[in-house]
Amino acid sequence: MSVLPASSREWHLVARPHGWPAPTDFALRETPVTEPAEGRVLVRNLHFSVDPYMRGRMNDVKSYIPPFKLDHPMDGGAVGEVIASNAEGFAVGDHVLHGLGWREYADVPAQRATKVDPDLAPLSAYLGVLGMTGLTAYAGLFDVASFKEGDAVFVSGAAGAVGSQVGQMARLKGASRIIGSAGSDEKVKWLVEELGFDAAFNYKDGPVKDQLREAAPDGIDVYFDNVGGDHLEAAISSLNVHGRATICGMIAQYNDTEPVPGPRNMAMIIGKRLRLQGVLVGDHYGLQQQFVQEVGGWLGSGELKHRETFVEGIENGVEAFLGLLRGDNTGKMIVSTTR
Repeated sequence: MSVLPASSREWHLVARPHGWPAPTDFALRETPVTEPAEGRVLVRNLHFSVDPYMRGRMNDVKSYIPPFKLDHPMDGGAVGEVIASNAEGFAVGDHVLHGLGWREYADVPAQRATKVDPDLAPLSAYLGVLGMTGLTAYAGLFDVASFKEGDAVFVSGAAGAVGSQVGQMARLKGASRIIGSAGSDEKVKWLVEELGFDAAFNYKDGPVKDQLREAAPDGIDVYFDNVGGDHLEAAISSLNVHGRATICGMIAQYNDTEPVPGPRNMAMIIGKRLRLQGVLVGDHYGLQQQFVQEVGGWLGSGELKHRETFVEGIENGVEAFLGLLRGDNTGKMIVSTTR
């Protein structure tokens, strides 16, 4: 066994946020590092993921995933290097993907660690384009929304980790038109000039309904929702008969403290025979092999691009998460644990 560090810093949730999270809701604490028990590996985390769904886990409510416990380390996707192993099949120096992020060192059950190859893709890619967010985009577009060649697709939050992949995947599979919304002119430019969207708009420039109608005068067939609110209402108005919507996220209302009114035009769902369906990536791991093969090929050929926003230093982990909620990121938001 190699010499282990004496301690590890890890982020704890210490108070349930009311509305927007505040830095005082979190604490960076130290915990001792020990040799891994039988069947476990000790991993030095190199990168960990911050994601919008984590905001919901800060509330003490029953959901599809348990809430974070107060005064315990938070968790989430991470990639790192094995520095001690007491598990067959894992050696010091192996790189693994696992679910114990938000900390410098993770004591991981071997059955919950997956080896990844840093020679095939940068390690951070396994948290994004080749990881949970990429599979969410893939499953949400092709499985849940039943995308078919010739469909016109609208993606909200299109410059984020999931949305930016959805638009490109639709383009590669023969969409007739791809429209995206984003929160800055710089992101809009990136979507059109680099990712191949046919049109994009800054939702801060005017009513989403009007901007979408102008960008998609013939309507849309598929809507991939990462935002909710006025974007969902606008999409319902623009969806063609038998249109489909994948409801992936509603970041616009995650920090609201009062109930949010639903779209005012939901009666259109009846006449247009629309299908709106939620997506959780955990329901679609059966697509994993197909996803990695197809998306890995697109990455290798350069047909699919991805961008990552890095925040360096574990001490800046909470600020990275708050920045994600503000929309500071382009593509996947990742925290690198060392500077």
